[in-house]
Amino acid sequence: MASSAHEASASALGYIFQAQFALLELLRGQEDRPDGAISLELHDDVAWDEDGRPVELLQVKHHIRSVRSLGDKDDDVWRTIQSWMDTHAPGDEYGPMLTLVTTQQARPGTAMAALKAPNPAPAQALELLIAAAQESKAMETKDARAAFLALQPAQRAVFVRRMRVIDGTPSIDDLDAQVRVKLRVALPDGHADSFMRQLWAWWYEQTVEMLQKRHTSVSVTRLMQRISRIRDDYTSDRLPTLVGREDFPPEAEAELADACFVHQLRWVGAGRQLNKAMVDYYRAYTQTVAWLEDDLVDLDELARFEGDLSDEWQREFDWMLDDLGEDATDREQEQAGKALLRKVLDQTRYRIREAYDEAFFSRGKHHELADRGRVGWHPDFEARVKNLIRAARA
Repeated sequence: MASSAHEASASALGYIFQAQFALLELLRGQEDRPDGAISLELHDDVAWDEDGRPVELLQVKHHIRSVRSLGDKDDDVWRTIQSWMDTHAPGDEYGPMLTLVTTQQARPGTAMAALKAPNPAPAQALELLIAAAQESKAMETKDARAAFLALQPAQRAVFVRRMRVIDGTPSIDDLDAQVRVKLRVALPDGHADSFMRQLWAWWYEQTVEMLQKRHTSVSVTRLMQRISRIRDDYTSDRLPTLVGREDFPPEAEAELADACFVHQLRWVGAGRQLNKAMVDYYRAYTQTVAWLEDDLVDLDELARFEGDLSDEWQREFDWMLDDLGEDATDREQEQAGKALLRKVLDQTRYRIREAYDEAFFSRGKHHELADRGRVGWHPDFEARVKNLIRAARA
């Protein structure tokens, strides 16, 4: 059981490494392949496309803290060669480049070492691979070696000329640091961690989209546009949105069912708005915590924003009381409170930052204030909130 669990975790890490490596490779492409795009599990583990045609296939191998070097008789070598023979014509001299990327070091004197970029020696590698295929007795690689030896000599020569090896690639523990090095000009001062969380979250979304074949690849241009957009959120008049609608956990609805702001909505007959209000409240609260943790805002700035919202609410609330008069019926009070709620939540005039105009944040902060009893919608909300607090303490 322990061995099986280890193998499963190694495989899982391999898939995660493959996805993360693809982002690093795409960043490298901004210099060499600005018009290129990366795909996952379409032509190979990772592949470079240009004009919709694969131009380089990458087999990506990850080993956890391995001290063993890569030799010509190893499984990784022959599994890779078998995969390339299965999916593309080995003797196609116009076929895509074939690259083995591995965290291992190629053993000196092997074909793997002879194929290392940037100065591969394919003729030497061909001889060494033929020798390895003939000498190895490993049953696991028997079919791949036989298929390689069965190729016509000219086909084998072309096949090996298209190969190269990138060894000693950073392991999964070091990939984030490598990506940061590539992004050092774009990383916002003091907020690199927050920036990287956003970039990785976006990249994992793209990975899922590619694996589900909803789109085939991500271009260098698209990546650079996304990086630019994230970077813009860290300018002085903007803020990044760190919590999406999809981040609202299903169990939060039950946890918030008895919250004060939910009671306030019920008091004015806004039952249809409960779920949306809970999502806005959760996103605004969680995002505020994330901003504070990342030092993107401070408490004084938040206090000023909440003060602006409270002041504007107070003006509208007073107008509502004046219009209602003292003889308003319960039904009239409820309808007036509901109208006030809608009017206040629709306002986007006050923003925490001038160019940050996400409506959910303003709505969510209003619900936060209502939860603390600082604002309310029903004309008699203050007395009702006090009753709620007394009941909770009883």
